[in-house]
Amino acid sequence: MGETVLRMKGITKSFPGVLALDHVDFELEKGEVHALMGENGSGKSTLMKCLTGIYQIDSGTIEVFGKQIEMKDVNVSINNGISLVHQELAVNDQLTVAENIYMGREFRNRFGLLDRKSMNKAAQQILDSMGVEINAQERVGNLSNAQKQSVEIGKAISNDAKILILDEPTAILTDREVDKLFTLIREFKKSGMSIIYISHRMDEIFQIADRITVLRDGEMMGTKPVSETDTNMLIQMMVGRKMESVFATRKHHVGQTIFEAKNITRRDGKVIDASFKLQRGEVLGFAGLVGAGRTELMRVIFGIDRAASGEMYLQGKKITINSPGDAIDLKFGMVPEERRDQGLVLINSIKYNLTITVVKKFFYKVMGFSRRKEDEIFDSYKNALSIKMASPYQNVENLSGGNQQKVVISKWLATEPEILIMDEPTRGVDVGAKKEIYDIIEDLAEKGISIILISSELPELTNLCDRIYVMAHGKINACLDREDFSQETILKYAFEV
Repeated sequence: MGETVLRMKGITKSFPGVLALDHVDFELEKGEVHALMGENGSGKSTLMKCLTGIYQIDSGTIEVFGKQIEMKDVNVSINNGISLVHQELAVNDQLTVAENIYMGREFRNRFGLLDRKSMNKAAQQILDSMGVEINAQERVGNLSNAQKQSVEIGKAISNDAKILILDEPTAILTDREVDKLFTLIREFKKSGMSIIYISHRMDEIFQIADRITVLRDGEMMGTKPVSETDTNMLIQMMVGRKMESVFATRKHHVGQTIFEAKNITRRDGKVIDASFKLQRGEVLGFAGLVGAGRTELMRVIFGIDRAASGEMYLQGKKITINSPGDAIDLKFGMVPEERRDQGLVLINSIKYNLTITVVKKFFYKVMGFSRRKEDEIFDSYKNALSIKMASPYQNVENLSGGNQQKVVISKWLATEPEILIMDEPTRGVDVGAKKEIYDIIEDLAEKGISIILISSELPELTNLCDRIYVMAHGKINACLDREDFSQETILKYAFEV
């Protein structure tokens, strides 16, 4: 055992109607990567918010470097060397890198004026020490997601962080970017920094972590050295049961072509001459690297963005989609990649979010508002997708990531779509919620609904899909049938210029 730098004992935290943490213990040693795992809603985020002063604990103690600390607010946490890099990056795109790193702590000269030169120099030294090629004077809006994450980590370092919490740090990264992040984490370990690593990706945990702690329903299920556990053991600890396969048994049968896109091109060049066909009851995959053009193509199909050229056909009839409203009228639905920014109104209730797309079903011009009909719709999808909540009127921002995603999916299922676009539907959700979403996809396909599935997880595509289109640099490079599926083949076309 090494030096213990953090000791959380008997941590309990309640919210109205919910016991979020029930006497949880957690320890972190100097220079280790300690993974924190559990299903969505298990208490991981709540525990970290207690540690960083976002929430105040009801009972228990927190010791940092042997000293008991009352985490009254975020500043207490930062002053004790603890920094959190959120899954949803909290950068300001309009500011420079240096301004983001020192936001709220800007350098000023003796006249009280902003000292940009000194601030840029200090920020650049931090970035260089991390081994990332970013100009401190660059506007953050011009950076990639991986670079923005590096800015967040740089901000933590500028706070002299000795304990770094990374919440789903690879959710927005390509495989190459993940490798770079892991290299950086290993360098941090060598310097004596301790890292709490929250992730749902099993392969990453076994690559980077030293120990793993699992939470379930707000309770601690145990802590294990990575060398003494495996995937099956972790899944059983997380969900309380054995899970032979997270993928649904394929039962659906593919019918005739229901939709066809021909030669779709965007003015910005992010989609070039893209053509594809979708069949009734098909799960059609779209693979490619980040920036390949998959999301941009689907934004055109759903009417969010306009195409410079190209045609679309629904059941053989040429159609025009100028807005999402047009798409919805034609029985399209779309679960977006960024659920918090694009799929939910975070400050509104779960019921509001789930029923907002189908207001016409319970608001009549003559009879007015029918609460009974609204309740029927809400209860139907809440039960069908097993959405865990304290109340229908709870703000959706307080749900776990997996339950938020179920609300987004329910919102679109309520419109009774015939074609459902799902962009990274399992990003940032745990293995239990993933299986539930996979079962939903299979069930929808079995009912004859056509699914377009964008995913960066190749096992997800190869197990769920009937065919896979592979995109690179805005172009469709290949269409693969099931017998041709392999990760090697998909990657070959994904890297092909």
